Amino acid sequence: MATVNVHEAKTHLSRLLAQVEAGEEVTIARNGEPVARLVPCKKRGKRQFGAMKGNKEWEELSDLVSQPLPPDELALWEGGP
Repeated sequence: MATVNVHEAKTHLSRLLAQVEAGEEVTIARNGEPVARLVPCKKRGKRQFGAMKGNKEWEELSDLVSQPLPPDELALWEGGP
């Protein structure tokens, strides 16, 4: 794990990011005291259509959202009294 001071981090940010992308951790220090750490982000998997199918909470929410609004609530959305 590399440690760099703030000035070096600002000057060489692109190089430091390349190191982080390669799996290294970089600590940024001010006056010799660690302040922040650059670490690689977890890569997101590709989203898959239908991934929530079978999830009970999702299906309950889906059923609720697909119901028509009651007439009094619909009137409020349409600017009525």
